[in-house]
Amino acid sequence: MRQITKEFRTQAMKLYVQSAARENEILLNEIQGIIEKFPKKDNENDKDKDDDGTNAEEGYAAFEEYQKLREQRLKLEIEQSLYFLAEQRVEDNNNNQEEEEIIAPTLVQQEHQLLKLGPKFIFDDPKTASRRRTTELATLKRKIETRFFEKKVNPGRPVEQFIAEIDVLLQNLHNIPTTTKKRIQSNRIQTNNSFDTLSSIIQSSQSSQSQTFIRPKIKRNYGRIVKRLKYKIHLANTILRKTDKSKVFHLGKVEHYQKKSEEYMEKTKAYQCLGITDPLPELIQRTNKYLLDLRLAKWITQKQYEQLSIKPNEVELAHLYYLPKAHKPGTPLRPIISGLKHPTVKISKYLDNLLTPLFDQMALNTTVTSGFEIIKKLQEWSTVNMRQETTFCTIDVTDLYTMVPQIEGVLSLRKMLNQLHLKQIGGLKIETIIRLSRFVMKNNYFSYNGQFYHQTRGGAMGSPLTLTISNCYMYFFERQIVNQIRNSGGLYFRYIDDIFISVNWPIRHLLKEVDRWNQFDPNIQLSADIGSSINFLDLHIENQDGQLCTTVYQKPSYEPYYLPFNSVHPLHMKKNIVFTMLLRAIRYCSTFQAYLNEREKLRMALLLNKYPNAFIDEQFNHMLLKFDTDQPLNFTNYKRYRQKIIDSPIKEKVPINYEKTMFVHFTYCSSMKTFPFKFHVLWNKYFGESPINELLPVLGTRNVLNLQRRLTHTRSINIDT
Repeated sequence: MRQITKEFRTQAMKLYVQSAARENEILLNEIQGIIEKFPKKDNENDKDKDDDGTNAEEGYAAFEEYQKLREQRLKLEIEQSLYFLAEQRVEDNNNNQEEEEIIAPTLVQQEHQLLKLGPKFIFDDPKTASRRRTTELATLKRKIETRFFEKKVNPGRPVEQFIAEIDVLLQNLHNIPTTTKKRIQSNRIQTNNSFDTLSSIIQSSQSSQSQTFIRPKIKRNYGRIVKRLKYKIHLANTILRKTDKSKVFHLGKVEHYQKKSEEYMEKTKAYQCLGITDPLPELIQRTNKYLLDLRLAKWITQKQYEQLSIKPNEVELAHLYYLPKAHKPGTPLRPIISGLKHPTVKISKYLDNLLTPLFDQMALNTTVTSGFEIIKKLQEWSTVNMRQETTFCTIDVTDLYTMVPQIEGVLSLRKMLNQLHLKQIGGLKIETIIRLSRFVMKNNYFSYNGQFYHQTRGGAMGSPLTLTISNCYMYFFERQIVNQIRNSGGLYFRYIDDIFISVNWPIRHLLKEVDRWNQFDPNIQLSADIGSSINFLDLHIENQDGQLCTTVYQKPSYEPYYLPFNSVHPLHMKKNIVFTMLLRAIRYCSTFQAYLNEREKLRMALLLNKYPNAFIDEQFNHMLLKFDTDQPLNFTNYKRYRQKIIDSPIKEKVPINYEKTMFVHFTYCSSMKTFPFKFHVLWNKYFGESPINELLPVLGTRNVLNLQRRLTHTRSINIDT
């Protein structure tokens, strides 16, 4: 038996080596193809110069080095994620001993390529769009009729005719094959009986047919590939998850998740196992009774009672799952308690909407939400306080959500409300808010791996109120630290559980102070990183002889992954990605050379995600024009234009007039590109002179399931549930 097992293992590993070698060859060919497609300068004197006067050879060399590193990481990922797909333990019926037997459900190239498209990828699925059409049209009809009734007018036949035409339009868009649609679009001209018109149609048709035969498009049955992947993942007893930070797929052993979960629960001691007794029925009854008691005591109004009470058929117990932190050594897990329909989620959302704006107001001077805010604060501070001995420090708060004590966390809300001198909020007295908050924190129940648990410490990561309570608790914890840093002329800012400090202290003194701060509260443990250069969020900060230098920071686990260009998302979403990432590069990079490096990294990452080079250049130029940058950036003008972009006011969201706006959503597929224009033409045709002619329809899109929703299962660590 052992000899058979050994032969199977040898055969499987040979297949694995061949698969890995083939993947390596494909990647090298892809890299070489991208390099060869770079435009070359005809002029011998200019062949090494880019448009902005910089040396292009450095860019090519940097790109090749960048891809070598990515290739090495890919090899490592193959070893980590595919090895266990070749093994599964089975029980020998003869001697009742477990032995390893190779089943080798090796990923074929199509399956591996699909996983590389990432969690956000959506493939074209007109069948789902067609299936949803009836419901979406019924919703649209109801919305239009409601607007007519508000005007005290009978909708009449125009509504029926409009819906019928939209229905026919959508049926045509959903049913026409992609190749046929492209041919129709390319040959669409006005009907004419002239010989020239017929000739042009024939020539166009012949041209499109010849192109089709010369460059046949490989049509992949993504649905079938997804089914095969799910089967293989189930067969190999593995878990597929989106990573916590880099947002790519991660394959892990079930045993690894179970071990890490047990270690986390043992370390935090925040969860009490209830066995197999489902707490949901009792929790529903207890929640409604608690709200009814508050209503009878006139702590809440009848309207609030109806808004917060729950029905048994609309709730379900929360469930626990983990996201792998691939950017940290040992791949620890981040616990997420998903409770979108948990019995207390209505109360949690209601309280969070009341309390979050108040916390933002109170902590305005000590909290940030992005690296860009840190840059603006640092720029202002460094003009006077930056020295050669200036030290930067980042501090991580260990397991903040889980370690905040429930009672003390709720009491920190009371401290905040007292500090703001508030007696009531949204019609609720302070005591009512405290009671409801305590009820939410004390009733976090969830299921995990066939067992039920009660969280007895901290808050559920996934509950809306947990973040606000954790922020409040940290706000009052850090008061003494903030005063100490500010009195020394330093900077202190926090983003949830990440703290940034800039101060003119010796490193030894700062380390000593961090040790002292760790004695303030046994629930809050701080781990610090101190030096002349540090990384905070997605920002790299460095002190170069008293000069502030910044650039974009990418974690060691960084993957050059963006929404693939061939994903079936509206085009404006892909434009926004390029726009936003280049804007970040300019804001973050303090020198022109750093900006060039980041811009080319971004270009390479976008090319790897199938973005056309012309599309990238178009969006790069659009971003600069958006900020009235009418000249190409170079070493001379970079700082001036960068500062102009940094100082540009961020546009505030224009409030929506819901009385004159109606949102309409249809499921998006690749054939829907012309639908918005046709929709508005039909709208003006039927309602342009109607009583609702002032109503503005805003078209939104619904997406079909992305790969994450199709492939990952979070309800249980067991894949078959």
